[in-house]
Amino acid sequence: MEIVMATTYTPQVSGTGFKARIQKIGGYLAGMVMPNIGALIAWGLITALFIPVGWIPNENLAQLVDPMIKYLLPVLIGYTGGRMVHGQRGAVVGAVATFGVVVGAEVPMFLGAMIIGPLTAYVLKLFDSVIEGKVRPGFEMLIDNFSAGIIGGAFAILGKLTIGPIVEGITKAAGNGVDWLLAHSLMPLVSVLVEPAKVLFMNNAINHGVFSPLGVQQVQEQGKSILFMIESNPGPGLGLLAAYLFFGPKSLRPSAPAAMIIHFLGGIHEIYFPYVLMKPRLILAMIAGGMAGVATFMITGTGTVASPAPGSIFAFAAVTAKDGYLGMILGVTIAALVTFGVASLLLGFGRLKSDQELDAAEEEVATEAEIPHERATESELAHQRATESEVAHQRATESEVAHQRGAETEIPHQRTSEETGTSRKENA
Repeated sequence: MEIVMATTYTPQVSGTGFKARIQKIGGYLAGMVMPNIGALIAWGLITALFIPVGWIPNENLAQLVDPMIKYLLPVLIGYTGGRMVHGQRGAVVGAVATFGVVVGAEVPMFLGAMIIGPLTAYVLKLFDSVIEGKVRPGFEMLIDNFSAGIIGGAFAILGKLTIGPIVEGITKAAGNGVDWLLAHSLMPLVSVLVEPAKVLFMNNAINHGVFSPLGVQQVQEQGKSILFMIESNPGPGLGLLAAYLFFGPKSLRPSAPAAMIIHFLGGIHEIYFPYVLMKPRLILAMIAGGMAGVATFMITGTGTVASPAPGSIFAFAAVTAKDGYLGMILGVTIAALVTFGVASLLLGFGRLKSDQELDAAEEEVATEAEIPHERATESELAHQRATESEVAHQRATESEVAHQRGAETEIPHQRTSEETGTSRKENA
């Protein structure tokens, strides 16, 4: 099943191992979500402004919130997923099929859209490959439209009857688990599962497929939700990159500041995933930071009214509940500090023998690469000087030749003058 990535936010994954397969799946899921971040931001801003606990409560405009999260956003995800698999035809049938899973569902069907959109497009792609070259001229449009309509409609029915209820059941079970963790003050333990899954590029599936539907329900009941803040907290990633900046291998330190800006201000968490995958033990630092952040959010009672998308500090501030700013700032800061401390310890505060050996090896390679370059430069200079010397010698030779020719020209002229003088004397 060949899928064209629809985003540049997730790096291409190479390899065939289990980790590589998980990363590829995560990359595909991210490819469905990332192009629609603008729509998520629009929904988040409308929610933060106009719901009853928002900044500008407005009952009329608040009516936009529910249809957008339940219908518009899942359909966009299904559309994008279908487009990744089979272009525009796949996008159309993906959107049609997604509508089958969202109608009548009590929770937003992000996860259902991520499943049924690409699946429907893939079936249409198989059908197109089977009939390719077998359709009589003049019937192409008829076959294309009817095949898309039949397959899209069939999967919409399938989604309504089977996929939708299954995903809804999974979401409700996850919701019951979250309620149990909240009731027993064990919510920080979620980070044990979330942080490892994030670095395998499953972050969008977790946030928008699991936490967002549950968070929407909590916002309707309580006016805010901590669930939106678990996966999207930019604190742990900031702490990790800061640890790399001060104590990571010297070859990686220069890249850390730019990554920190892209992650913390831009909200692109995927930028720090490779840093964890290079040293898998650092996942312990991410878990510790994530748990510290969630614990702080719980203790302060903070929450957001919508999903911070992307996971930027600016997005966090835009959708934080009116009474939750102190808790939000504390949670992000503490998560960053804890991650920085644990990651620095795991990096040996820059004194790990393996990293020092790596730095020494890279410096040696760089030195060896510079020596031929220096030799080549010296050779070029010597060659240039030799060339200049030859040019100067050649010019001197030409000058001597010209002078000699001039002298040879003057001798006949002098003889002619002498002969003319002699002739005049004789005539006189």
